[in-house]
Amino acid sequence: MIIIVGENRTFDHVFGTYQPARGQSVWNLLSRGIVNADGSPGPNFRKAQQYQAQLSAPAGFSIAPPNKTPYGTLPAPETGGAPTAASDASPPPFATHDAAAQAEGTALEASDIDQLLTGATGLPTDVKDSRVANYNALLSGPYLLQPPLYEAYMGGPVHRFYQAWQQADCAVAHASRENPSGCLGDLFAWVETTIGAGSNGKPQPTPFTDQTTGEGSNALGFYNVNNGDMPYFTQLARQYSMSDNYHQPVMGGTGANSIMIGAADAYYYTDGNGNAATPPSDQIENPDPLAGTNNWYTQDGYSGGSYSNCSDASQPGVGPIRQYLESLPYDPKPNCASKHYYLLNNYNPGYNGDGTVLDRSKSPYTIPPSPVRTIGDTLLDRKIPWKYYGEGWRSFIKDPSKSVYCNICNPFLYETSIMTNQQVRDTHLADLPDLYADIGAGNLPAVSFVKPGGLLDGHPTSSKFGLYEAFVRKLVDAVKSDPKLWATTAILITTDEGGGYYDSGYVQPIDYFGDGSRIPMIAVSKYSAGGRISHSYADHASLVKFIERNWGLPPITGRSRDNLPNPVQRGKNPYVPVNAPAIGDLFDLFDFRRGSGDHDNGQRDGDGDGDRSGGKGWWPF
Repeated sequence: MIIIVGENRTFDHVFGTYQPARGQSVWNLLSRGIVNADGSPGPNFRKAQQYQAQLSAPAGFSIAPPNKTPYGTLPAPETGGAPTAASDASPPPFATHDAAAQAEGTALEASDIDQLLTGATGLPTDVKDSRVANYNALLSGPYLLQPPLYEAYMGGPVHRFYQAWQQADCAVAHASRENPSGCLGDLFAWVETTIGAGSNGKPQPTPFTDQTTGEGSNALGFYNVNNGDMPYFTQLARQYSMSDNYHQPVMGGTGANSIMIGAADAYYYTDGNGNAATPPSDQIENPDPLAGTNNWYTQDGYSGGSYSNCSDASQPGVGPIRQYLESLPYDPKPNCASKHYYLLNNYNPGYNGDGTVLDRSKSPYTIPPSPVRTIGDTLLDRKIPWKYYGEGWRSFIKDPSKSVYCNICNPFLYETSIMTNQQVRDTHLADLPDLYADIGAGNLPAVSFVKPGGLLDGHPTSSKFGLYEAFVRKLVDAVKSDPKLWATTAILITTDEGGGYYDSGYVQPIDYFGDGSRIPMIAVSKYSAGGRISHSYADHASLVKFIERNWGLPPITGRSRDNLPNPVQRGKNPYVPVNAPAIGDLFDLFDFRRGSGDHDNGQRDGDGDGDRSGGKGWWPF
């Protein structure tokens, strides 16, 4: 099993106009009539209409703000931090082929290197993005990022925890048969332009304009596969299988969502010795609006708040989410232990690459060492080989400031039991050259996590999605070139989270932390051929459930999300589990009887959860 994780794209942002094979169906912008096949507004465009709200102190934070009015036209999208020009000194993009090849010659085929030379904006940072057609008069809903923007670096939307809850606009009063959670997803542009990526505890600028946050309506942009965008992923979707109901597990960004890949749970602030503790006051989130502002958070930002004690409904921001969960017709538990402050966004892991503890006096926005168990511990207990291959790992150990390695993306880098054991670190944490060496030697472990570096992960500001496609293609081709390896391997391709982009899909509230928007999930294997689309509800905890089912392993802990049942689907809406909260194990993306013998004769185990006879690891992996 190989899990490849890119960055920051929702399902509709990538596959909003995808048309499936005959006999298959998909939920996307096109199928819902929100857009036409050419990306223009469709007959049901108003289903994705965006609104602005009024939310001022002392009203407090709201995930379903009152007094909404529709935008006439959207705020203009903006360049954000996207690069203005090419430079070998501060890529991306690079100015010369030789510099790009030296940096990424291992990760990309030679024919793909020159993608690293193009796509600079030619514009200043944090200005209106005039590359977008009709940028000053966009209709109030999703808009097409027309060619050649697929080949360009773009400004990214906000993707933080309380902002994402607010953008989702969830209330039982909004619920319908099609959308029983009542999450409308109609406040993306408003949140982007009123708070964006964070106030950092600073007063709202005066005068306040759309350009204050540097984002505008970036969240509403999408690509069109019918124009040739996403060519490799479109090929994979048509050739293998794909989910159109796979979600980021946490509202917000990379750190908390990447943690879920390893732990199926959230990490919390500790005293450094594994005991829950209270973080510094300036690191505790407070999304209540400052007096005199419309939604400018009191405490937020990459260098500000990132923890919440969600066991206490009186804490800032906590009450509205808990009240919403309690109002749902099923019974999602907040899953917030008493007096635990959970990490909601992006903080550095508590360990350096060499296993030493990161000095928080020099890097205060660092979560202390975590005692939370991960799937890595379970695999170690059962002596099942695994590795986390992160591009740039070796350089990260030597000098983190000169590495493309994503430290917040590695869920095991936070954890005491793994990082304090040198043998475990040396055996299970590896670099990209190690991955290709293991493939070449026929020595790939049972479970591999693969993370491209910051230049190739598909992040809209620092990478391009075509570069992530190229990274994935080289890896898939390497596996397929070895018939023995290809015969027993499943490659699961996804992103860490949606990057704050709009998505029209159903969102199932599971606990305090999420779920959030749909993100891509493609399964590449000889057992997943045919272009099938799965509608079974899933998120990153499903990766853990897949591992556990395939190798006959127990849940990580008693509270981790891998304890949830597989979804039961009945009636006319296959996207909504009738046994919510429920998360699938991704086995429905495969037909393991294909070419391998009929292990179970297609018999179900009768408990209605979609398992076949319990799935105790007798599949061909």
